[in-house]
Amino acid sequence: MTETLISSVANRSEGMDKKEIDAVIEHSFNRLYKNAVAPVKYWLLIYVKGKGEEDSDVQRLFEEAKSYPPRLKLLNSLREDGTWPISENRRKDEDSGFGPPHGWTYKTMLRNLDWLHYYCASSEDGYIDAALDKIISWQNEKGYIDGPEFDKIPRTYYNGLALSIILKFGRSKNDMRIARLIDWLMKMQRPDGGWNIPYIQDARYLPQYRRLRMEDFLDLVHRGEVSYDPEAFNDIPSCYWSTVGVLTGMVWILDDPRIKEIRRGGSFVLDGFFKKNFHSTFRQSESYWTTLKYPSYHGSGYWALDSLLYLGFGPDDPRIEKPIRWLLDAREKDGFWYYKNRPDKLSDQWITATVLMILSYYSDLL
Repeated sequence: MTETLISSVANRSEGMDKKEIDAVIEHSFNRLYKNAVAPVKYWLLIYVKGKGEEDSDVQRLFEEAKSYPPRLKLLNSLREDGTWPISENRRKDEDSGFGPPHGWTYKTMLRNLDWLHYYCASSEDGYIDAALDKIISWQNEKGYIDGPEFDKIPRTYYNGLALSIILKFGRSKNDMRIARLIDWLMKMQRPDGGWNIPYIQDARYLPQYRRLRMEDFLDLVHRGEVSYDPEAFNDIPSCYWSTVGVLTGMVWILDDPRIKEIRRGGSFVLDGFFKKNFHSTFRQSESYWTTLKYPSYHGSGYWALDSLLYLGFGPDDPRIEKPIRWLLDAREKDGFWYYKNRPDKLSDQWITATVLMILSYYSDLL
């Protein structure tokens, strides 16, 4: 009876209700919790079962997570200056260019810090605090954090991701440097509510630059020979994935007085869900929406949904139902969600756990 109910949920096109979704959540939770690693169980108890930090099982799992091998490996390899070692070839690429934060040192820091957060680490563990200070030290006078791309063009996407990591580890949004980062991101918001990559996703479309190689175009930019007035490109749509990256950081400042403006970014993403990105320079294919990935910030619709729900887009918004239904449809018969391009037992645990947290939050809003 339960199996029939669960199967029917994924195939319905309308009439979704709380009881049906909760049946899916309960079935998948039980399947996952039985064999999951300690950090996955920890997040499941808190965000799916609603357990508090005072719960004995939550406390036990938090302690177990401290000896979780991937967490120990990351903490042990984190150096005193807040960076992780990178391969020799990637180090040569950095050194032959502008140096960190342009290159893999910064990308590795963002990736590993994101993992450590989910592995229940805090800023007091190892040299995490030094890593956060290192990232903030790369902020320039305009407010954004340089890197990680080699072209020295600021990425709103990575700045949003950095903001989320900094705030996850307990830094205050009232810190002057963090406030400046938020201010820069808000200044970069476009009329349609979204964000893009400066120069590359606006000035690049001017007739005189369209046929240039990207290398030649960027050379003109760095020589100051590209006239740049953002308002001259208001007719060009924003980038969906740049916007999702920014919103990842903004969901940690929901009490900001500019929340209405931030939610416009969410509306832009929701309007474009499942659509092809306008820009060929960053995840243009519509397939990114429906590919489940871990880490999720590599681009996936369920990553976008996580931010959208926290921004207040819930069951009362008719645009949210189709993405939620896609998520239900993506569930396999065994109750799990998989990264189909490259199945991996551990990654699939995190993907399934994240989806369950999203569905649980959505269910609570019904």
